[in-house]
Amino acid sequence: MPSLHPLDYVILAAYFVVLIVLGKVSAKHAKTGEGFFLAGRKLGKLYQFFLNFGNSVAAADTVSTSSLVYQHGVSGVWVGFQMIFLNPYYWFMFPWYRRVRLTTMADIFQDRLGSRPLALFYASFQIVMAVAVSMAFGNLVSYKISAALVTKPEATWTQGEAQSVSGYRELTRLENTRRERPLSEPEQGTLGSLRERHTRGELNNYVTALEPWSFYIVYTLAVGIYIVLGGMTATALNESFQGVLILVFSVILIPAGLAAIGGWHQLGATLPDAKLNLFGATGVSDFTGWTIAAVFFATILQAHAMPHNMSIASSARNEFAARFGAVAGTFGKRIVTIMWAFCGLIAIVMFSGPNTLADPDTVWGTMSRQLLGPGMLGLMLAGVLAANMSTVAAQAMAVSALFARNVYASFRRDATDEDVVRAGRRTLVVVLILGVLVATKLSDVYTVLQFAMTINVPFGASILLMFTWRRLTAPAVWTAVIGSALLNIVFPLVAQNIPALRDHPALTVRATDANGRPLAVYFESVIRSDSSNPNSPLQGRGRLHTELLVLRAVGVDVAGFSPGGRLAGRFLVDALVPLVLLFGVSLVTRAPDRRLVEQFYGKMKTPVAPTPEQDVIAVEETRRDPGRFDHQKLRPKSSWEFTRWDATDTIGFAVSCLVTLVIIGAFLGLLQLVRI
Repeated sequence: MPSLHPLDYVILAAYFVVLIVLGKVSAKHAKTGEGFFLAGRKLGKLYQFFLNFGNSVAAADTVSTSSLVYQHGVSGVWVGFQMIFLNPYYWFMFPWYRRVRLTTMADIFQDRLGSRPLALFYASFQIVMAVAVSMAFGNLVSYKISAALVTKPEATWTQGEAQSVSGYRELTRLENTRRERPLSEPEQGTLGSLRERHTRGELNNYVTALEPWSFYIVYTLAVGIYIVLGGMTATALNESFQGVLILVFSVILIPAGLAAIGGWHQLGATLPDAKLNLFGATGVSDFTGWTIAAVFFATILQAHAMPHNMSIASSARNEFAARFGAVAGTFGKRIVTIMWAFCGLIAIVMFSGPNTLADPDTVWGTMSRQLLGPGMLGLMLAGVLAANMSTVAAQAMAVSALFARNVYASFRRDATDEDVVRAGRRTLVVVLILGVLVATKLSDVYTVLQFAMTINVPFGASILLMFTWRRLTAPAVWTAVIGSALLNIVFPLVAQNIPALRDHPALTVRATDANGRPLAVYFESVIRSDSSNPNSPLQGRGRLHTELLVLRAVGVDVAGFSPGGRLAGRFLVDALVPLVLLFGVSLVTRAPDRRLVEQFYGKMKTPVAPTPEQDVIAVEETRRDPGRFDHQKLRPKSSWEFTRWDATDTIGFAVSCLVTLVIIGAFLGLLQLVRI
């Protein structure tokens, strides 16, 4: 590994040793099911902060933010940064998961709707999605960053590797020449052929020395050892340690990058104003105001369904610890997101013209390799691994609980608490291995990111209504989940393998961007069947955006939209379809069992007591009189379960809104300073 210094290896080795030691220390707290899966429900505000911060800050966020800002300007930050508007809402949302007093998100489908099959389906679906999307996605991103950090010297390139890099260099040369003068006919033919090869992923601007399997095995062993040993307690301890590393690696590239480009003033002198427009410029960025609003609409629904919500919130000592940790931890994520965005802006200056990167997903790794010296590079790699491991650990713990309690225990009714914990530990090993296997099959970060942002919308909408609307029914949830899965998952992924759809002229249409480059409309990409023949038939590749087909079916001119308009349309359809199905089917199907619903909402209005013993007494009193808190409802006779705010609700919400505005204002202020 020629890019690494012996000091970098020492830092990485020390990092792995600390992780394993913390896992060993935590093992004594993980004997029972509640101790293993929920840390005994004893975590205070500080641990809750680091759990939420570590879970929300993934290596995937680092790469996607810097990559999208590099491609679209600072408005690309909104794919992740739009979550800042959720922070005040988290002040109310996370106490729900603590008050429900359950262990997994799947439990709520049985507790609220009385549907064991729905609980089993949710658990099975989330296990598959966590492995195939969340965990594998994090693994892929960690590898992409690390691969760009550890590169092969040119003298050791194979013939194929040399051709890949030379082809990319010729592509960037022709793209730059085209901006200065018209290309000759042979040059246009060469450019078209190289563009096709680039779309296929055949061109690159570096050659990595990092073999993927070796990388995946080493860090998966590290994260596996500490969570298998210590469960949620080990996860919380390690997230505290990893949180510091995440902050460090989020900071260190900025001063080094500014020094490399000639200082802060070079950002404003080099970058066009459109690249510094936070709210996007039509025709320049995919992320305009409409796109941000549509993405936020889908995100706020999806946020309710994340399987780790229950495990993190339920591990809190009390409601205040749960809500403080959620809000403060995610505010920390918004701040480091701004740092990543500035790294993306610096990258635009560093890697433009002939230095343009073939794969924007390698921005972070390439910057690190070029800017950091011995020791600092190892620290960066440790930080990247920390960001990924913290997220993978929380996801793996949630998946472990889902399988052990909602799948294994459903078929083994006589299973003891020790049996369930043992099944949970074994599940951790299996899902970590599967996450690696799936990661080796993924390639494009941006495509997977968009998929991950909508996949849980129907479950999220269902869970939101479970908490707030008495009339919701199990048949409505089944309809919304299955209907949305066909629209958003099954058909989009299957279509690319059906020749009649993949080759259909109406679906392989292309639009052009401001630079005259062809853009696919309905597929993720559209390529020539023969890259050497510019007249060969077009073929769709990747995901088919069925949401856009729905819009076209109702008369919307999708092809005439800007890229940002099409992206907004997709998120809007993904958010509206499940809501329409949930309300529509609930109103025409039998209402759920009244006693079950009353018990659920009675418990939801019962504050968590200071001690476990007092809480048992409070819940028992509510069981005998489930309507004892109904006077708190805004509309006592309504099916909607909205209650009056108390002083903690009001003050916390107001402070959260103020901090949100301060962070956005500070971001805008920094961008204004760049322009000066």
